[in-house]
Amino acid sequence: MNILTIYKNGTAPVKMELADGAYTIGRNERCKIRLNDLSVSDRHALLIIAGGANTVEDLGSQNGTSINAIPISKPTPVLPSTPVTIGPYTITVSQPVPTSVSVPSPPREPTAPPQAPKQPPAPPPAPVPLAPIRGAEFELRQSIKAQIHSELVERLDIKRLSATHINADDLRSKARELVTSILKEIKGKLPPGVKAEDLGAEILDEALGLGPLEKFLADDTITEIMVNGHDRIFIEKNGKIELSDQTFMDESSIMAAIERIVAPIGRRVDESQPYVDARLADGSRVNCIIHPLSLIGPCITIRKFPKHQLFDHDLIRLGTLTTEMARFLDVCIKMRKNIIVSGGTGSGKTTLLNVLSNYLPNTDRILTIEDAAELRLNQPHLVRLESRPPNIEGRGAITIRDLVRNALRMRPDRIIVGECRGGEALDMLQAMNTGHDGSLTTVHANAPRDVISRLETMVLMSGMELPSRAIREQIASAVDIVVHESRMSDGSRKVTCISEVVGLEGNQITMQDIFEFVQTGISAQGKVVGHFQPTGAVPTFYEELATRGIDLDISVFQPHQAG
Repeated sequence: MNILTIYKNGTAPVKMELADGAYTIGRNERCKIRLNDLSVSDRHALLIIAGGANTVEDLGSQNGTSINAIPISKPTPVLPSTPVTIGPYTITVSQPVPTSVSVPSPPREPTAPPQAPKQPPAPPPAPVPLAPIRGAEFELRQSIKAQIHSELVERLDIKRLSATHINADDLRSKARELVTSILKEIKGKLPPGVKAEDLGAEILDEALGLGPLEKFLADDTITEIMVNGHDRIFIEKNGKIELSDQTFMDESSIMAAIERIVAPIGRRVDESQPYVDARLADGSRVNCIIHPLSLIGPCITIRKFPKHQLFDHDLIRLGTLTTEMARFLDVCIKMRKNIIVSGGTGSGKTTLLNVLSNYLPNTDRILTIEDAAELRLNQPHLVRLESRPPNIEGRGAITIRDLVRNALRMRPDRIIVGECRGGEALDMLQAMNTGHDGSLTTVHANAPRDVISRLETMVLMSGMELPSRAIREQIASAVDIVVHESRMSDGSRKVTCISEVVGLEGNQITMQDIFEFVQTGISAQGKVVGHFQPTGAVPTFYEELATRGIDLDISVFQPHQAG
């Protein structure tokens, strides 16, 4: 172990024991050696302790780092007990002095029975790192990346080239050539095991793309990416969440990635608007939140959608629903029934809504309304609308409710709202009740019956003081089918219930389940075991099918057809 001593005028020295390794020094709370003074940069210096062969490197700080009062500009060896100056602090690293030295002494008569030797005092607890310790090799790699990235930005002047509207491919080509040139200059200085090609690709992603997220966005098996500060990136893979081995270099790298996400769609994120919903070019949903709302640094949550569009046979293959259930939902859309897809967060509501939209006929005029455009429809007569956040003065916001109202003047045959979460529910119900049958939307709920309660609450959020009876009449008249989807314990998604809203009896809305998923257990591999089955209830509109020329065998609703 090594003794690190931190001196500052007017305060008592602070000592701690450090093992061999790499330690970032700076004001940021995630630095392993934190110096909380305004003259110290967020990531000021890097200290590498290696069996007495110690080195210190300045990480591009504003006020510099000195050894023996001499400023340094590159990794510099530092001898034990040599002072390193960072702002008002002086740091030394030394070997521990033995607590006792064996000195021969003349023998003497024992005056008391021999006692057991005293245990040496326990060493002071090492500082608890706020970020996972990833070893000297990781820190050295990050340091090299930071230096090359800084050199690239300085030589290439990316902001100026971007302002001249240079082609993205040309910009990346210029950057790649420059990174290759820089790596050739330092090739002999790279530590063992660090490949120049991999390092160059990571630096290009940091400078022009989304940094370490590019690797996860290209992996089709990853469905969710969660960035908790610059040094923790979690991913959801095969329904399970795990901590990845990737990190951003610092908070400024995350902010640059966020800017690249929100700028192309005309949105912004800053202290006056510290959170934003956005989308990527492939339709993936993005939420970003920064300081002062996030206390751990900038956070990014990306919900990825499949690169290829899913169809009903894909969901049948994945076990989300059965052929009979898909056929029934197809019939409901052909019959222009209003459908609500419900479920919890991450249950697959948007994916299922995309699949159901494939059943819409090409002859209909379809309007989609979303906060961030995620739906991908292939119909030729399609109009896509997207809400708009307020500008920097807090004005100019266009809400989902405004778009629903405007959509009614655009002669739609079908209205699809990405998600109802507020007062727009009232306008959506009125649209369903005034000639816009066959509309679809999603609602957060834990069960089909909860959808009714949620809709009542959202109608009240519209500011219209309607009696409960009138609201329930609107719901019973507008909503025909509720499709509830759940995320199971093994990460799979299943349509656990398809219910029909039958009507209003007294003051209560009545519903009947048409299909349901019955879970029977958990397999040895942790997979959910169960089966889909019809409940035996026949939809109230079944008699109308013949008049519409739609053929659907009534046997699909009989319980013996389960599975």
